[in-house]
Amino acid sequence: MSPVRILHNATIHTLNPQQPAAHAIALDYGHNHLGRVLALGELDELRAEFPRAEMEDLRGAILLPGLTDAHIHLQHYAFALQMVDCDTPTRDACLAAVAAKAAETKAGEWIRGHGWRQNDWPEGFGNAAMLDQAAPDNPVYLSAASLHAGWANSAALQFAGIDDSTPDPPNGKIQRDEHGQATGILFEEAMGLVEDAIPRATQSQIAEAIATAQRELWRLGLTGLHNFDRRSSFVALQTLRAEKRLGLRTVSHIPVERLEHAIEAGLQSGFGDDVLRVGMVKVFADGALGPRTAAMLEPYAGEPENRGMLFVDSEELFEIAQRAADGGLGMTVHAIGDRANHEVLNAFEQLRDYEMTRGLPALRHRIEHVQVLHPDDMERLGKLGVIASMQAIHQPADMVAADTYWGERAAYSYAWKAQLEAGAVLALGSDAPVETPTPFLGLHAAVTRRRLDGSPGPDGWQPEQRLTLDEALRGYTQGPAYAAGMEARLGRLAPGYLADLIVLAQDPYEISADELAGLKPNATMVGGDWVWRAGD
Repeated sequence: MSPVRILHNATIHTLNPQQPAAHAIALDYGHNHLGRVLALGELDELRAEFPRAEMEDLRGAILLPGLTDAHIHLQHYAFALQMVDCDTPTRDACLAAVAAKAAETKAGEWIRGHGWRQNDWPEGFGNAAMLDQAAPDNPVYLSAASLHAGWANSAALQFAGIDDSTPDPPNGKIQRDEHGQATGILFEEAMGLVEDAIPRATQSQIAEAIATAQRELWRLGLTGLHNFDRRSSFVALQTLRAEKRLGLRTVSHIPVERLEHAIEAGLQSGFGDDVLRVGMVKVFADGALGPRTAAMLEPYAGEPENRGMLFVDSEELFEIAQRAADGGLGMTVHAIGDRANHEVLNAFEQLRDYEMTRGLPALRHRIEHVQVLHPDDMERLGKLGVIASMQAIHQPADMVAADTYWGERAAYSYAWKAQLEAGAVLALGSDAPVETPTPFLGLHAAVTRRRLDGSPGPDGWQPEQRLTLDEALRGYTQGPAYAAGMEARLGRLAPGYLADLIVLAQDPYEISADELAGLKPNATMVGGDWVWRAGD
């Protein structure tokens, strides 16, 4: 059997400016996801160049480079697939789903759920008593869609040792009612009090959950991801890589609490191979819009005492970043509010000077989310060479909350186009399981800035920030490749590039923007190997 395969009778959008389109592609395969593109062109040309190649007729299909989710919590997503789905239109519907799960769960076993959005529920936040009624014989813990809030019942609070006198942990908050009693709602680091009480999955269980999730991500059209989960996830990924079962190109970031361990071990950003590699050091600068914990320069509308929660200021962040830079590690910082982004940009400005004066490489630092900026900060990412790692799919879900709580400041939020125009590299993702990792829903959001029901209108929300389809696709391909230091071999279909691609029945360049949301791949290839096909 020839190690060369020619895919033909296809419309190939390469995203390579030197050769934007082709009808056939020759590729190397059978190398455990490391096969590469050999040539693109017309069938007769490739047949002449590779006379012994295996031929595969794609019957008029559309080919695109494989898509990468530049921000996902892989382990969280994998286990969310097994949890109660709390992304419901009402709080009562969520409670009914919990009750249904309780009916089939042994007494005393934990019930987990994910996805609730109190801002979208007419009833607002729930409380422990409501979960007690839904599941009287089980501890229950439900994480919010944002992953910045949790909802626990009385049994779960008891396991965690939380009562009315428990103090708020640093960078966390236990919600209390007017009588000072804990309600069961936990914000930020307070979530860890309950999460630490839940029996931990074994490394084997984590690896198998990720392996199952991997197939679902292939089905959606993803061939790579940038993972923001912690040590147990990275260990599981290494297990799958060693077993030759990892078929997603994965960049795994390092939580800041592991920084010293990473430095002592000599890990540097980019260490690894083309399947699994080390990313940056992850720091949280603030919370999120949903629970109104994102750090703002001015108070939230209607909440004069609330400016959110800043977890690290510019000086603290610069100290961390210096230490990381000396060890060859870049920074990736979660920043949502305008104050958080301002502090991070100040730290990165100091960091660029530090890199230059010390003769250190200018690493590809990132800000995750970049959801709202002060107008004076809008062009600073581009000027500093900081990657804008943004999630277009957040905007349709968050636009009402942004208008409600940020008011006029919302004009400077979810500003993907402004970042491109300011010269920043844009890397798009989903933040799954905060949102679905379906990249075509992300593309739809990026191009239309509308919800699937068409709201808020034909032009979308803040239409000046809409991306073209080409810009959005590059945000799912070349942007993540650049952020990973792999732009010379990933993110387009060109000779020498890794043979990662997806097959579609419809051409995204030929259909309406509204139809983007419904696109589904027919097949997914990683490194020359078909890893998923419809009907398999």
